[in-house]
Amino acid sequence: MNLATAPHLILASTSPYRQALLKRFNLPFSVCAPDIDETPLPGETPLQLVLRLSEAKARAGAKQGNCPAHALVIGGDQVADCDGVAVGKPGDFDNAYKQLRGLSGKTVIFRTGLALFNTTTRCCRSVCVDIATTYRTLTDAEIEAYLHTAQPYNCTGSVRSEDLGIALFESIDNNDPTALIGLPLIALARLLRAEGVNPLLLQPHIPHSAS
Repeated sequence: MNLATAPHLILASTSPYRQALLKRFNLPFSVCAPDIDETPLPGETPLQLVLRLSEAKARAGAKQGNCPAHALVIGGDQVADCDGVAVGKPGDFDNAYKQLRGLSGKTVIFRTGLALFNTTTRCCRSVCVDIATTYRTLTDAEIEAYLHTAQPYNCTGSVRSEDLGIALFESIDNNDPTALIGLPLIALARLLRAEGVNPLLLQPHIPHSAS
């Protein structure tokens, strides 16, 4: 398989963070905006929520009119699991402030769902990658300064971990640091290989310069 014969990659997300992460694979991909209802179902656990929504986003992306016949569609979703309660994106300063006050000093599991849908076989592979984090006991001044600087209002749990948000934590326990940002690349590479797509073997050929 080469780039010409490989299935087209589609990221069913408009998140700039997920797009930046996927670019690390150095493979061409397109982006679409999945139109789905992300409201949790009654009694749904955070784990069930992220798995359902990530698969729903991948399948929704595959249904869009500009989706190629032979494509692999990537869907993802993330929630912060605090004592079994799903914590999502705050949306604004006031909600973010309340989130961080509530999460201060607690251990929170960031659950990141990932789905890969093959438009040819109709097979959907999915996985959830968990990251255990412990928030520092934050002062009001720290929370306000962080929010005014980072403005993480579209980030799960008000955490922009690739930026100043890393200072919110006392510790992080994980085996895939990209999962905290929203797209677990180690897990994604594994799902792609299961579909016959190896990112390491699809790189454009760069000839060696003459010595």
